[in-house]
Amino acid sequence: MRLIQMLLLLLLSSSIMAQQTPVTKANYALAARFSPSKVQKMIFSLNVDPHWLKKSDRFWYMYETTEGKKWYIVDAAKGEKKQLFDNALLAAKLTRITDEPMDAQHLKIDSMKFIRDENWISFEVKTTKDVPKKDTAAKKGTPPVMEKKVFYFEYNILNGDLVQITDPVKTKRKPMWASISPDSSMVVFGKNNNLYSMDWANYKKALVNDKDSSIVETQLTKDGVENFGYHNNGNGETNVDREKNKGIRRPAFILWSPDSKYFVVDVTDNRRVKDLWVINSIADPRPTLETYKYWMPGEKESPVEHLRMFEVATKTMKEINTGMYKDQTVNVWSTPAKVSSRDDEGRPNTWLGTADKFYFSRTSRDLKRIDIGLVDVKTATAKTLIEEKMNTYVEIRRIGLVNEGKELIQWSEDDGWGHFYLYDENGKLKNQITSGAWHAEDILAIDEKARVLYFSANGKETGENPYYLHAYRVNFDGTGLKLLNPGDFDHNASMDDNKRYLVNTYSRVNTVPKSVLLGADGRKILDLETADLSNLMAAGYKFPEIFKAKADDGITDLYGVMYKPFDFDSTKKYPIVEYVYPGPQTEAMNTSFGRGFDRTDRLAQLGVVVITLGNRGGHPSRSKWYHNYGYGNLRDYGLADKKVVAEQLADRHKFLDINRVGIHGHSGGGFMSTAAILVYPDFFKVAVSSAGNHDNAIYNRWWSEKHHGVKEIISEKGDTTFQYNIDKNPELAKNLKGKLMLFHGEIDNNVHPANTIRVANALIKANKRFDMKILPTQRHGFGDMTEYFFWGMSDYFAQHLIGDKTERPVDLEEMNREIPQNSKTGAAGGGFGRR
Repeated sequence: MRLIQMLLLLLLSSSIMAQQTPVTKANYALAARFSPSKVQKMIFSLNVDPHWLKKSDRFWYMYETTEGKKWYIVDAAKGEKKQLFDNALLAAKLTRITDEPMDAQHLKIDSMKFIRDENWISFEVKTTKDVPKKDTAAKKGTPPVMEKKVFYFEYNILNGDLVQITDPVKTKRKPMWASISPDSSMVVFGKNNNLYSMDWANYKKALVNDKDSSIVETQLTKDGVENFGYHNNGNGETNVDREKNKGIRRPAFILWSPDSKYFVVDVTDNRRVKDLWVINSIADPRPTLETYKYWMPGEKESPVEHLRMFEVATKTMKEINTGMYKDQTVNVWSTPAKVSSRDDEGRPNTWLGTADKFYFSRTSRDLKRIDIGLVDVKTATAKTLIEEKMNTYVEIRRIGLVNEGKELIQWSEDDGWGHFYLYDENGKLKNQITSGAWHAEDILAIDEKARVLYFSANGKETGENPYYLHAYRVNFDGTGLKLLNPGDFDHNASMDDNKRYLVNTYSRVNTVPKSVLLGADGRKILDLETADLSNLMAAGYKFPEIFKAKADDGITDLYGVMYKPFDFDSTKKYPIVEYVYPGPQTEAMNTSFGRGFDRTDRLAQLGVVVITLGNRGGHPSRSKWYHNYGYGNLRDYGLADKKVVAEQLADRHKFLDINRVGIHGHSGGGFMSTAAILVYPDFFKVAVSSAGNHDNAIYNRWWSEKHHGVKEIISEKGDTTFQYNIDKNPELAKNLKGKLMLFHGEIDNNVHPANTIRVANALIKANKRFDMKILPTQRHGFGDMTEYFFWGMSDYFAQHLIGDKTERPVDLEEMNREIPQNSKTGAAGGGFGRR
């Protein structure tokens, strides 16, 4: 009997021990340890970003580790890598000239590029010394405008000669307003809604002093008016600023012909498009109004695009008739820039084509039809080469030209997967280049002589996460397909202009990023770098876990990442927080290691398990079916997958508490997280939604009409109208059972604050308790209030999901303790400045 009692007691105690202990205390200290300001001192360079030279198979790059920044030159042909200069010696020389203390680990050089015979480099050194700003006119009796003194240098990498540069033209960067012709004979810019130009001599004057009264400008157009002009009028300017800035030079988005004889410009008539407004309540001395044009879904007051071509010799502008669809959009492609020209200061923007022709795309308003067209420069006429159509919506990429357009390489989802096709110059299909149940992504390079296409793709390698990107080569006829960078990682490869080498960086969310140099045939030439995560690991960082699950249909494979607290205890039971973004243009799931921790790794440190995953309808880099799953159901399409995967994970892992599930997201994720707590009110208990487009009827026309759909109606008389209808979050306000926190930036001119206000209005009318914070002075991203947002979100999940009822002080101690106490304002106010 005693034996039986002892056995029962043992079984009972084992049962009690086997039960998971719920986490009920939030770990603010651990979350504070991985703030963005601290993480930037733990994570440095993660990839090699090559700057290829023009005259050889060499490239340079900068790489930063816990030992500081180092600059390297790589000779790809020789397979050699060495430092560009001795940091200590250069630091001593620069300190002597600039009086700015530097050492080998703290070189303050910036804007480096190769010059002359490519044995010289130029760079800048910004010092801490204040000097009067040149070329600024201060009123009498007022102090001059001050700026930090900048020194300019040229350095010989062979013999170590260092030369200080004082020529004012050489030390000036190309201003944003300047569009320089390929032959440098003409510089075009916008002003007062029209186009103007200046020659090179006057441009050099403008570089020295852009207010020089002797600068000669030539007006090229005179028909530009407000909201139907040749340039943008300062996006983000308040009405007061716009009036103040009238008459300044502005960028004109033009594309030049390669011979500099023409340029093309897309002029949009926005006069019928309705206005939208945001108000900055904190502006001093009075709140300011910002008015801008904003085309909403279903609205008939649409912009009208005009494609125009300017001939330099005759100074005449011609309109090119591209009309095919009502409310169509037209896009002229630019020539892909050579990778060896990335550091060129005056790099021209040229059209894709030749001196005699250029290529464009034309899209119907419902996005079910996209045409690829050609414009003949001599006759200024357009013709259609390739027509694409789909019952949902069409997506395309910039075409690749072979032998100046004798053949065309077109990306299409015609067979349900993204693939490349070869056409002749008249738009007749010759053959499909790539095929199969996988996704071709982008052209990396075209070798015309060898008739080889280099491209990136994902989903082809068996057994890998289908989101992992790789580089491939294939012959134009579809034969000889070869993987160039194997390995079960997400790869980011770039190719040199000569199509001889690839610089490849690879990682997963749970590996250290590495970079290598490969030959065009895939052979490894050189190991370049391994990211230095030593500071991060010393702080206690642990990699997240990758998982695979089934969608709500029980068939579709979904992929995700699980982020645990770094002090994870398998005997405890953790609440779940889903970080979401619905797509359809991307998903909130990382595939490679990165530095964006706030909403995933860092949030988990509070004492929750954060999961991110894809959902049907979420990502364009899978099948067309997967990507377009949510078409016509933009509010609800991804929610069932978010719910069912959390349930599957809880079945697998006893440390997950399926009765405590929270959700959060920003922008589209803000929209999705609120929808989730309203559509599944008994499953999702807490939601934090920031900057959500909760009412897509007032979000921008392109995103909503494209991904949800707009119906084109043609009457018996041939008149075309568009009908739009979409489900909105405010319609479900009556369903709220859990805790909901809404955030929005007050001057968000992307997702207007009205989106969140409409949800609040519906919740108030439904007699619901909820929480909301409007962040003054903030746009769509929360800028200098991002950290404030993080702790607001943390408080909410700590109290309502974790169940930590600790009374928090009014002061955000986690923020205040990071602010040096040597400022006049001290810690109060969190250190936020006005914008």
